[in-house]
Amino acid sequence: VLDFSDPFSTEVKPRILLMGLRRSGKSSIQKVVFHKMSPNETLFLESTNKICREDVSNSSFVNFQIWDFPGQIDFFDPTFDYEMIFRGTGALIFVIDSQDDYMEALARLHLTVTRAYKVNPDINFEIFIHKVDGLSDDHKIETQRDIHQRANDDLADAGLEKIHLSFYLTSIYDHSIFEAFSKVVQKLIPQLPTLENLLNIFISNSGIEKAFLFDVVSKIYIATDSTPVDMQTYELCCDMIDVVIDISCIYGLKDDGTGTPYDKESMAIIKLNNTTVLYLKEVTKFLALVCFVREESFERKGLIDYNFHCFRKAIQEVFEVRMKVVRSRKHQSHMQKNKRPTPNGTPRMPL
Repeated sequence: VLDFSDPFSTEVKPRILLMGLRRSGKSSIQKVVFHKMSPNETLFLESTNKICREDVSNSSFVNFQIWDFPGQIDFFDPTFDYEMIFRGTGALIFVIDSQDDYMEALARLHLTVTRAYKVNPDINFEIFIHKVDGLSDDHKIETQRDIHQRANDDLADAGLEKIHLSFYLTSIYDHSIFEAFSKVVQKLIPQLPTLENLLNIFISNSGIEKAFLFDVVSKIYIATDSTPVDMQTYELCCDMIDVVIDISCIYGLKDDGTGTPYDKESMAIIKLNNTTVLYLKEVTKFLALVCFVREESFERKGLIDYNFHCFRKAIQEVFEVRMKVVRSRKHQSHMQKNKRPTPNGTPRMPL
């Protein structure tokens, strides 16, 4: 657990809270996204009865703590220090079961958001309208519109119109939960504009239709270019990562079982039957670039590879700057702690 008194801790590793009523699907979301659990296996998960904290440190870009809260949490319980919890939070994800009566969930959402905003106005409030796989397309839109309207009306009635809520339709049975989590995580990445700009430069000079920068472990895309994201394109990219990692785990290791299934040699080309090529290249130990390329553009593969080399070098520079910032903040935090007096009033000796 982070030292909450450390002014640099929230910048080094932001915190994401998963909140909502019991059985709304919070733990299932966490297991499917970050533990590769099959959606069908989540049916056997027990209810969460205490706060579960987990470090997600797959790369320096996807690097945060995720806290899964039990649905019966009581904000008025004196043992629940909500100020301490909300103070270090980057995003609060509130999960609403779309197949249930959501009036109680909306009341809890309003209480949670108003409490959190008073403590930390910089929190990103993300609403997952979950389990939409059981609804028709029309019912999905109607449910989202109704929840959006009611939630914002409640805030307006309390004089809190300036609080912004983001809404997502999600299900663990398709890729919508990964896309929603991608959008949440992107808001916590300070380098996002730089990454998007690099991707825009890369695709415009390479004749590429669309490019995603993926975290290969979680299948969260931490950045994409400025062209709109098509759900089908995103699903194909996710499936490609699964194929590459699965095959590498079988055939990519050495005879003695050593090595890693994903390394600097990792690369894959999949030609689809609609004259489109999917092209995957390793960027860092945890990141992959997945591109959509027209077959005629892919004939200039040498140009694409050269531009990718430049792109990869730029990403590594961003990565190095990030690590320097983290180390600098940790050093400053350490120095500040050493300057604080000991309980008997004498100054601390530097270590």
